[in-house]
Amino acid sequence: MADAYLLKDPDTLAIGLADLCQIEPAFARVDPARITLRSREAGFVALAKAIISQQVSVASANAITARLSDAGLLRPEAVLGVQEEDLRALGLSRQKAGYMRALAEAQIDYAALHHQNTEAVVATLTAVKGIGRWTAEIYAMFALGHSDAFAAGDLALQEAARLLFDLSDRPDERRLRALATPWAPHRAIAARALWGYYHMVKEREGIT
Repeated sequence: MADAYLLKDPDTLAIGLADLCQIEPAFARVDPARITLRSREAGFVALAKAIISQQVSVASANAITARLSDAGLLRPEAVLGVQEEDLRALGLSRQKAGYMRALAEAQIDYAALHHQNTEAVVATLTAVKGIGRWTAEIYAMFALGHSDAFAAGDLALQEAARLLFDLSDRPDERRLRALATPWAPHRAIAARALWGYYHMVKEREGIT
């Protein structure tokens, strides 16, 4: 297996995609224009937004994020300086307020994550209450640029794989992870391609 690398720019993405299509020609059916980096900011704010977005609409998540930002509560030290009731007053559920405090208390060394492999990043992040494997893998893909991270628990990826590979049913997380194994070290590009295919076929975004 070739070593993973960092997806730093569109050129790196294009080279990796070409290699991926050699490994699995089905990906050549995806419009390349729909396969983009979608890079995100790294650090506390990115994970706080992931917590805020759990099980709510994009509009609701954006509104809550804006209120927290206006209150100066998208910094770990600020979160630790208020009560959970203060966070709930800005729109967070009791559970999510607890998750936000847990994230602030974790004192993650975000700079160090840039030098860890995907599994180490996942282990660090999932040790925090409220951060699951999907969130950790998405962070590795989009905030850290890992080329081989793959969020196999994502329902849109599972459905896109069913459609692209003409499977009889939608693969679960374990089956999709096994299906993706030969795509290393380009599994993060494969995920982007699958989301792109999902958009092509369903005419709606699989991830924002």
